[in-house]
Amino acid sequence: MAGILRRVFAFRTWLAIAGGVLPVSLVIIFGFLVIYAWPAIGFNGLDFLTQNGWDPGDNYSSPVMLRGVMASPGAHFGVLFLIVGTLCSVILAVAIAYPFGVAAAVFLAEIVPGAIRSFVSFFVELLAAVPSVVFGLWGIGVISAFPDKAGVTAFQHVCNWIVATPPFEWIPFVGGDPGNGYGLLAAGVILAFMIVPLITSTVRDALIAQPAALREASVALGARRFETIVKVLLPSVRPVTIGATILATGRALGETMAVLMVCGNALGVLPKNLFAPISTMASFIASQLDSAGADTSGLVVKSLAEVAIILGLMSLVVNTGARVLLAMQTASQRERT
Repeated sequence: MAGILRRVFAFRTWLAIAGGVLPVSLVIIFGFLVIYAWPAIGFNGLDFLTQNGWDPGDNYSSPVMLRGVMASPGAHFGVLFLIVGTLCSVILAVAIAYPFGVAAAVFLAEIVPGAIRSFVSFFVELLAAVPSVVFGLWGIGVISAFPDKAGVTAFQHVCNWIVATPPFEWIPFVGGDPGNGYGLLAAGVILAFMIVPLITSTVRDALIAQPAALREASVALGARRFETIVKVLLPSVRPVTIGATILATGRALGETMAVLMVCGNALGVLPKNLFAPISTMASFIASQLDSAGADTSGLVVKSLAEVAIILGLMSLVVNTGARVLLAMQTASQRERT
């Protein structure tokens, strides 16, 4: 008996250690970033969040003491344009991906015959396994494809049509210069393609797991198939739908290469419309890290680390919000039952 208890205790101990690795790793990563970026945090202050512009200063001059930190002369950093670009691209991507993802999940779970459901679902899940750089190259190809004699591509014609067609032209943030195709719209579409499989596969599995008695009871009460799906099945998997959407939002927040290749890489400029060039925090870190090495004071790299901290905190807020929403939905469902 004592030997069994020792084995159980050892098993639980190893489980506790294994389960604690991930949260401890997260704390270590954030702690390292905060310590590394602390000089930049003190140098930039709260203006870092409210001002635009990213000027590493004169890297050809010797670093000087500015606000208690060694920095290149003229160094100034503000990331409001990165925060706005990140939020706008993610919101646009989720707005596009959510209806398509849920509709595809319903199609796979309720419409496609079971014999071919696995075959079709395999291709949906395969889309989630495509590397982001492939999506980026595909995006560049779409943006630059089929130019006419004047050099205007098919994607630019679509942008021009959106700008000039009611009711799109009356929608705030849509009208204006359609640009050259590289910008917020392209980034949002690319991100939507990348997160649709997450929403689809998660919601599909939840729909398939619903008991057959739920469908049969709805039909017995006279509901049609469409009414059963909309009024019975989808409300029953609402917590899963919310969780899948938040999970997809987290991936979109941290996406780097695909967005970097199609976003237009705006610097210090807020987007004026749906087609304006933007930069996101993740893509900006990737694009600036190489040139940041030219700063002998090291402040530019530390400021990029501060951007990474902000991005991590945004992801933490998103996941915390998901937990709260799921708890609220679960509680409300329990009250109804």
